[in-house]
Amino acid sequence: MRLLLAEDEKALSKAMATILERNKYSVDVACDGQEALEYLEAGNYDGVILDIMMPKVDGITVLRTIRKKGNLIPVLLLTAKSEVDDKVLGLDAGANDYLTKPFHSRELLARIRAMTRTRTAQADSRLKMGNVTLDRATYELSTPTGSYRLANKEFQMMEMLMSNPKNPISSERFMEKIWGYDSEAEINVVWVYISYLRKKLSVLHANIQIKAQRNAGYTLEEMA
Repeated sequence: MRLLLAEDEKALSKAMATILERNKYSVDVACDGQEALEYLEAGNYDGVILDIMMPKVDGITVLRTIRKKGNLIPVLLLTAKSEVDDKVLGLDAGANDYLTKPFHSRELLARIRAMTRTRTAQADSRLKMGNVTLDRATYELSTPTGSYRLANKEFQMMEMLMSNPKNPISSERFMEKIWGYDSEAEINVVWVYISYLRKKLSVLHANIQIKAQRNAGYTLEEMA
């Protein structure tokens, strides 16, 4: 499950991202409201954790902007304020829930599970192509001959490929969506993970393959 965390307090943001990743969430981090809007415009997320008090664009404005565009993504608002009026303002703007700082990590995780539960239940948890199935709930890649439980980044890459069959995905796009803008990883790490996935597909006797298109990227295609 992919989440966007928009929080300008760096120490808190880093701590929250660590907690979420340890609990099997994939997390992109935005440090201001404008960056959050850019992430939401460019990517598909299952939920947003949105601080109200942020530079450039505040959280309430971000929330109103995406709701005005018809984006119904679940949103959990964070704030240091505890007044009823602030809670009402956020909920009226379209927030699904509200969490006041400081908070316990278990409450944060419980609220995320609660706000994304309906969305998760409604979404098809499995992607299928050829004789291959990718289970989004268990990270399991399988064919009739066997299965592998993918590592987090392997799963994210395979999910992107299976969600966009025959559409090239560039190495830069993989880096942006999975490793993030601020990653220190080299771009050749994409090739390494593509190699991992190819080997797993081969062992599973998959009838789909990852192809490289020069100057375009990688595509997932059924074998002739």
